[in-house]
Amino acid sequence: MLTRLGIKNLAIVETLELTLAQGFSVLTGETGAGKSILLNALGFGLGGKADTGQIRPGADRAEVSLVFDVSDAADARAWLEENDLAEADECLIRRVMTIEGRSRAYVNTRQVTLSALQTLGSCLVEIHGQHAHVHLLKAAEQRRLLDEAAGNAALLSRADQLFQSYRKTQRELLALTTAARDQAAREALLRFQVEELEQAEIASLHYDHLAEEQTRLANVGKIQETGQHELDNLYEGEQHAVVTRLSQSIHALAEITQLAPEFGECVQLLEEARVQVSEAASTLRRRLERLDADPARLGQLEQKLADLHHLARKHHIRPQSLPDHLQQLTEELERITHHAGRTSQLEQALDTIRHDYAEVAQALSARRLRTGQDMAERISACIQELGMPQGRFLIDIRHGDTEPNAHGNDSVEFLVSANPGLPPRTLAKVASGGELSRISLAIQVTATDSRTIPTLIFDEVDTGIGGRVAEMVGQRLKTLSQGRQIMCVTHLPQVAAQAHHHLRVQKGDVNGMTHSTVCTISLDERIGEIARMLGGVHITPQTLAHAREMLGHSSPDSIEPKPLP
Repeated sequence: MLTRLGIKNLAIVETLELTLAQGFSVLTGETGAGKSILLNALGFGLGGKADTGQIRPGADRAEVSLVFDVSDAADARAWLEENDLAEADECLIRRVMTIEGRSRAYVNTRQVTLSALQTLGSCLVEIHGQHAHVHLLKAAEQRRLLDEAAGNAALLSRADQLFQSYRKTQRELLALTTAARDQAAREALLRFQVEELEQAEIASLHYDHLAEEQTRLANVGKIQETGQHELDNLYEGEQHAVVTRLSQSIHALAEITQLAPEFGECVQLLEEARVQVSEAASTLRRRLERLDADPARLGQLEQKLADLHHLARKHHIRPQSLPDHLQQLTEELERITHHAGRTSQLEQALDTIRHDYAEVAQALSARRLRTGQDMAERISACIQELGMPQGRFLIDIRHGDTEPNAHGNDSVEFLVSANPGLPPRTLAKVASGGELSRISLAIQVTATDSRTIPTLIFDEVDTGIGGRVAEMVGQRLKTLSQGRQIMCVTHLPQVAAQAHHHLRVQKGDVNGMTHSTVCTISLDERIGEIARMLGGVHITPQTLAHAREMLGHSSPDSIEPKPLP
């Protein structure tokens, strides 16, 4: 249950702290006073879209905080415990949005992802919008409501998994079938290409090593000449070799060291340098001794590299990529060669998927038929309570295409007969907007009656009705609030009069800035607000008396809010 709502710098709300209670609460106010802002704030706080345009002018960030009592929310408690976020029976959600477009979400002071916040929010609050009847006209939404009531989530998940496997297998089978049409030509080409590359010993190709060896052999004269010249400079020259001159310097400085010991460090360093130069000269001599000109090997390498470049140009790749290309061609050739066996395997896999899917689809159909009959009876009873005494609601479930899809093989359609003697028609063909609003409300109320979500919000779902029907709607929502929290944004005094708690939204100007405020109003204030909703601009004693009478008949029996932490 939502116990506190806090808003800072969101749209026309500068600061708002609102305490909420269990039972049936209504939210009323003039059009444009800011009722929708509260719902937007709640949606944002539970993971909705972050829109920087909603940040109050002059502010650099907006913030929404929500406090929930989760003692009556088993699913939410389980999620919090599973994610190590539980703190007794209270859950604090906070979401911040900056003017730069960044947003952060916190659950019990720990930062969480937007996806995690949305999952938690779906366990705590369910919002029914004023345009719900538009969505109800869609076949997919009608099927979703029926499946939700039937508890078909696990079966639908399995059906979707089988459908995805079916599509993947079908695509592979189609690719094999298409490839088989020109299999002979493609197979001949692949065999020729593979044999040509294998004859060139591409599988064991080390192109970089070959290129390096060819470069060395092509330049062996220059390498020998330069190497011998530097060997003479370093070691083998009689008077001016680096080693000889280092030895002379070491000998001379050693005599100085007898007179000035501090020069001993120089002697040590030069001795190390002489050793390093001697080792370098030895290594250079060994390398030069092993380096021989080999014109025959050089010719072989140049021919081999020329052949590799020719093959690379034919296949439009780099020479270094020839081994990988050979592997790809070999694999494709194997697939084509063995496509008949693979085709048989795929066809058998499709048969298995169809069989498993048929079982899941049959289970879905049985649950839908069973739940659909009960759901239709309850919705019929509800629309009869809402001013359609002869109304009859039906859920038409027909078994259609047997090919796998993500939601089973049934088509689901909601039908209604508003008057006796008339055949049931689809919701889209209901002539009266008021009737459609009542049917929509009956479906929403019935669909949520057995849900475990502790807080349900109805946003002007009573649009298009009035009078006695509006009073029945209020009574139905009040009954629905037993043991849970129901909040309803309404313009109807008949609905507002049924509430346990009444919140009023008002808009005003402070220093040239528009501000919106929300507060829970007293019984006397409720009389005035109901009168305003009844009478408009001019409130007469008769209007006030009517409002007082409506509140008296509704027997508010106000429920006190639970103590806050």
